Amino acid sequence: MTTVLRVVRLYALAIWVGGLVFFGFVAAMAFKTLPDAHEAGIVVRGALISLHHIGMASGLIYLLCTLALLATQRDTHPIRAAELVLVMMMLALTGYSEFSVIPRMEADRTSLGGDVAKAPDEAPARKHFERLHRVSVKVESVVLIEGLMLLAMAGIHGRDDFDRFA
Repeated sequence: MTTVLRVVRLYALAIWVGGLVFFGFVAAMAFKTLPDAHEAGIVVRGALISLHHIGMASGLIYLLCTLALLATQRDTHPIRAAELVLVMMMLALTGYSEFSVIPRMEADRTSLGGDVAKAPDEAPARKHFERLHRVSVKVESVVLIEGLMLLAMAGIHGRDDFDRFA
């Protein structure tokens, strides 16, 4: 059972982190190849919302599997505490982006007539949208970095891993 929990949580995390990496390429390609920034923004927004759903499901699976490992006393390595903190931070940041940043960006886009690129640069809603966009990029970057750190930690199973090098 321990191996199954470890494999499931690793798959969940790999799907989330892989999605974050892939999203970066999708976003860049959308803005390069689609006819205008408005259409690219619609594609990127949809992809980001899907990524958030995948991330929240994957994060919950990772969290539950890690808690199960701890509860069964099969894997009580101290690094599990750091993993729990990281995955909860990733979930919190993903939730913040999904339920706070994106809705406010969407409100700004709507108030600008649906196309941010056509709004004057000095329009308050456009400035607010652009600020939120920068926040969104930073949030997703932090989630990716935390996910990569978590991937590195996930491979550490028990104290035996380190005892052989002592």
